[in-house]
Amino acid sequence: MYNKFQEFLTQELTAIQEAGLYKNERIIVSPQGAEIKLANGKTALNFCANNYLGLSNNSKLIAAAKAALDTHGYGMSSVRFICGTGDLHKKLEQKIAEFFGTEDTILYAACFDANTGLFETILNDQDAIISDTLNHASIIDGVRLCKAVRYRYANANMEDLEKQLKEAQAQRFRLIVTDGVFSMDGNVAPLDKIIALAEKYDAMVMVDESHSAGVVGNTGRGVSELYDKRGQVEIITGTLGKAFGGAIGGFTTGKKEIIDMLRQRSRPYLFSNSIPPLVAAAGIKMVEMMSETNELQDKLHANTEYFVEKMIAAGFDVKPTKSAICAVMLYDAKLSQVMATRMQEEGIFVTGFYFPVVPRDQARIRVQISAAHETEHLDKCIEAFKKVGKELGVIKG
Repeated sequence: MYNKFQEFLTQELTAIQEAGLYKNERIIVSPQGAEIKLANGKTALNFCANNYLGLSNNSKLIAAAKAALDTHGYGMSSVRFICGTGDLHKKLEQKIAEFFGTEDTILYAACFDANTGLFETILNDQDAIISDTLNHASIIDGVRLCKAVRYRYANANMEDLEKQLKEAQAQRFRLIVTDGVFSMDGNVAPLDKIIALAEKYDAMVMVDESHSAGVVGNTGRGVSELYDKRGQVEIITGTLGKAFGGAIGGFTTGKKEIIDMLRQRSRPYLFSNSIPPLVAAAGIKMVEMMSETNELQDKLHANTEYFVEKMIAAGFDVKPTKSAICAVMLYDAKLSQVMATRMQEEGIFVTGFYFPVVPRDQARIRVQISAAHETEHLDKCIEAFKKVGKELGVIKG
């Protein structure tokens, strides 16, 4: 049987390559940072990592992780409820709850697990989930696993959300689900209006803060801080793999009873190993650092404003953003791949995104700004965009 299947896969892969849409993995041989070393010996400036605060190679986090290796070992070799719960896990959960102003937290191996393990645990076919159309794939998969009635509303469209909420009055419990920052566009969910509609139509709210925690808000506490709604959201999910150090690990934080039910029944929690103690220790240190100063957030916000202003002035079509994600619109899928390749030749790491990751004919280069970037890094990236953009006819020469 495999011979036939192999032939089918080969044809499919060839078609992807011929369309210029094949995803090649680029090998890095240095720590993550503003400047990285590649396997071919060259260096590049990285503008496509989720290293928003530049903490992926932070010396304080590394020291905390090394110390935990000595005191707590390498791994837990167990799931949490059997014998995989350590004091560092509990301390990190408490720190995250304090950071977001919530009642309790549960850790997962990744935010993908947090999202896929959430909905089926707390809702059933008597309930309703009202989800933004541009929510992350992990939310979409999590909703698919749940038997609740599904409603979808157009991205950040409050008129459509209200329409769906009216229809969802037929169900017992209603949960509005949204990304905090939509990862392909960089726009922020209008949480103040979402909460107002939730109160009007007797619904709960869940926000995935993966791309907004550490980034959005004056102190990086996400969209709930941006809209002065801290502590008013029932459920927040997020990750330690982006602004919070860039390693691995996810979490759900929110109302105590919801978190307790997740500990009892959430399948990714019950059947996956605990995160390593060294990751938990670095996570604790990360929250402590973020609670002491806003220096990194302030630099990130300034870097993003500078980059967007210069790119628009150069003639590029950049979507409005309130995050560190800058979508440079190209619309053509193959062009996005060609441009990303040319940018790498200029020493700039960026990635082109196209259907099905983004809607058809909405291809773009997604640029991700970091607090690790200095002005000279930003200028080099902008100049490379201008050079390649003129060569490819994206902007006028």
